[in-house]
Amino acid sequence: MFLTIATTGSADRPATDLGFLLHKHPDKAQQFSTSHGTAHVLYPEADAQRCTAALLLEVDPIALVRRGRGKGRGGAPDSALAQYVNDRPYAASSLLAVALRSVFASAMKGQCTARPELATRTMPLRIEVPVLPARGGAVLVRKLFEPLGWTVLAEPLPLDETFPEWGDSRYIRLVLEGECRLAEALRHLYVLLPVLDDAKHYWVAPDEVDKLLRAGEGWLEDHPEQRVIVGRYLARRGSLTRQAMERLELERLAESDDAAAEELDNAVDEEVDTDEKPVPLAVQRREAILGVLRSAGAARVLDLGCGQGQLVGELLKEARFTEVVGVDVSMRALHEARRRLRLDRMPERQSERVRLMQGSLAYTDSRLKGYDAAVLSEVVEHVDPPRLSALEYAVFGSARPRTVVVTTPNVEYNVRWESLPAGQVRHADHRFEWTREEFRRWAREVAGRHGYEVSFAPVGPDDPEVGPPTQLAHFRMTEGDGRQGEGRSHRAGGRHGAGGRQGEGSGEGEDNNRRAGGGDSTTGKEVVA
Repeated sequence: MFLTIATTGSADRPATDLGFLLHKHPDKAQQFSTSHGTAHVLYPEADAQRCTAALLLEVDPIALVRRGRGKGRGGAPDSALAQYVNDRPYAASSLLAVALRSVFASAMKGQCTARPELATRTMPLRIEVPVLPARGGAVLVRKLFEPLGWTVLAEPLPLDETFPEWGDSRYIRLVLEGECRLAEALRHLYVLLPVLDDAKHYWVAPDEVDKLLRAGEGWLEDHPEQRVIVGRYLARRGSLTRQAMERLELERLAESDDAAAEELDNAVDEEVDTDEKPVPLAVQRREAILGVLRSAGAARVLDLGCGQGQLVGELLKEARFTEVVGVDVSMRALHEARRRLRLDRMPERQSERVRLMQGSLAYTDSRLKGYDAAVLSEVVEHVDPPRLSALEYAVFGSARPRTVVVTTPNVEYNVRWESLPAGQVRHADHRFEWTREEFRRWAREVAGRHGYEVSFAPVGPDDPEVGPPTQLAHFRMTEGDGRQGEGRSHRAGGRHGAGGRQGEGSGEGEDNNRRAGGGDSTTGKEVVA
């Protein structure tokens, strides 16, 4: 099996620059050992006007069987002869994709040691794969490559040229023409060759998700055939496919919010490293929230920034709360919440009361309208101050629950945490921490703009000098204020809501994973119930 990569050039930009990018000299024929045979790189032509590099993979059928041990086509144990007589030595497949990654590793990463400036340059490319299995035919080939900017020729190959009445085989001759960076082209091939073949020669392990996302960075997030690509590349392994799709969705949310994915997806701590016993401030905070909701007579409650679901779990313990919806931007946090709540084992009557949804409070969301109450516990301090107006409108202007409960750290109390260095906030992701006066001024302004009245309460020991460690605001919609939405949909970019550790100084670890929820109906995603 083989493929060719060709480009054209001129005197000032010679086509032989392709050799620098591939890290393979045009004057040499080189060979490389792979786990299933030998890969050869040679140049049928190489001058300033035109340069063509060919990758030829000689497959050793015996090595394929011995290493495959029943994995993928060519190693299947259903037929002794089929293990040795198959299309693997002749048709492009995952074998060729692995050879691409092995032989052209630096080029695929966009590295060019000798001429670094070439790596960022787009160039006219013509890629040809003479024999390529295409489960889905030429139609699928075009659906996969055309959205990436390629002009596609997918020519079906006959079963036997001597007997045209037998029709076409499942193989095609593929020609791609377009202008892009070489690294991008190689990553397209690395992912899509095995997708079209739809049968990998090796066992698909969990690390294949990372390989797929690295190779798909910059194009897979928005590809219209994303689900087909992910499913086939991961050999239809359901758990891996779900993991990849969730991470791609997070990447898309992060891009729309102009943030890094790891910033959005930090609601679950990798490790809690403390030898101190937790102080029950988180328990006090949840009990204070529950007290407000009980007094308000709320039955249908939103937990915006539900994190790992601690508050959701407490709400479900009380029959008065007939519907509980947890919203978070982090899929990792939502899955951890599902595990902690044991939703898959929950009795049907109980599970009907709860939903977990993905979303971001950077956007309004029609799904959040009509609820009795919403809770923002340890969320606002993770929002950049210029973006608070977006969160404010999404909750108070669009969703408009009759009751809203907001809790946030009191920065004045930080001096009481002996282990917290002076001048530092309680969590590295906090964008600010308010004094009591700053929090009250913000809350009163929000209430005034949106037709609410607000009262305040301490959470935790109320120090006579610096106040409580946590401050709580209880918003109540004023009588007769029936505004639903307030005209336009308010959108803002930026990062909203991340996990907060409310009591790092005290060693608290029970409720240290809070995320801003929300999201509009085009970006939100319902997870479980």
